[in-house]
Amino acid sequence: MQPAEKHQLFSGLTLPCGLNLKNRIAKAAMEENMAVSGQLPGEDLFRLYQAWAKGGAGMIITGNVMVDHLAMTGPGGVALEADTSLQPFEQWAKLSKQNDCKIIMQINHPGRQVFKKMGGKVLSPSDVALDMGAHSGLFTQPKAMTDEEIEDVIERFVTTAKRAEAAGFDGVEVHAAHGYLLAQFLSPLTNKRQDQWGGSIDNRSRLLLEIIKRIRQAVSPQFALSVKLNSADFQRGGFDVDDAKKVVEKLSEEAVDFIELSGGSYEAPAMQGRTADGRTLEREAYFLSFAEQIAAVSKVPVMTTGGIRRLPVAEKVVANNVALVGIASALAYNPDLPNRWQQDARFEGVIPLVNWKDKTLAGLATMAMVKRQLRRIGAGKTSKQNISPLVSLIADQLRAAKLTKRYRKQYANEVS
Repeated sequence: MQPAEKHQLFSGLTLPCGLNLKNRIAKAAMEENMAVSGQLPGEDLFRLYQAWAKGGAGMIITGNVMVDHLAMTGPGGVALEADTSLQPFEQWAKLSKQNDCKIIMQINHPGRQVFKKMGGKVLSPSDVALDMGAHSGLFTQPKAMTDEEIEDVIERFVTTAKRAEAAGFDGVEVHAAHGYLLAQFLSPLTNKRQDQWGGSIDNRSRLLLEIIKRIRQAVSPQFALSVKLNSADFQRGGFDVDDAKKVVEKLSEEAVDFIELSGGSYEAPAMQGRTADGRTLEREAYFLSFAEQIAAVSKVPVMTTGGIRRLPVAEKVVANNVALVGIASALAYNPDLPNRWQQDARFEGVIPLVNWKDKTLAGLATMAMVKRQLRRIGAGKTSKQNISPLVSLIADQLRAAKLTKRYRKQYANEVS
């Protein structure tokens, strides 16, 4: 083995709020769908997060924690609301802090990206439906939000952030990327409003900025507040890098501690390396060139995520004025990847690649393969590299159907 030299990647970083990170490696969020009944974290999630904490990452960002149990990205998702029991969240935070690891809760609202079979609320700035080609029928036509619904969403983000702090989390990350609700407000393709929430980028970013301002007022100064933002939507006419620069400049004035840059949505899954506008992404560290441009105008640390699995690439990210390296899928296969890199600089992580003609099914199969690894680690097993994408997809769909039945039964009077 070739030991890793003492690189900048393994140097510490202090965020503006004073939170100290032991290194620049962040476990980025992944869709886990491993909640127990009641949309709560349970033993499998606890084991998974312990593995990441012990594996050497300086910071863990959780998978989606939804601000509304009636607006879920999947039936096994976690939700944290005003009346949710904090005990399992306290346990989750405590176990994730082992080995001097910091834990950030990603908080989110899916907007229109809710599967039809889930029921519940399907909201968006405008009544623009998802265009998934032959698979568009999987999703419900959204309704344009009223001012009252917008205010309710703002308050929900603030409530979830306050409760995350009460449970012992080190901070929250507000998800405004990947086509979820706040990204829908940012994009001119989905935001057709003519009021204060639509039109110019100043108006389209108003909801995100209002949420950030109110969270910062509601939590302590030492609680980390961050944002996940698309560097671009990678759809023609969508939110692009110039928009992202303007939003980052605004966020830099709002006591934000770091900004994670990603890209894409359900319609254009750039976070899996595929675009819908013909632009080519990096083979690894997909969004690095965009992150470099945006970091140049940011007054706060910038993080980028997307396809990173090798130490030299992670080092390249940090060397290009990007403070934090987000790693997701590679940590599903090797939760101890940071520790391995320190022992062997040539060790390469694993990221699944499914090259089916149907890009939607290929994306679902890729996610299914990753989630299968997460479940194995959560069950106390090791990851398994040579798995079938088809078998993984079928198993994931069957599991999702079972969880959806449980979800709809529990909220039968609410999800019609």
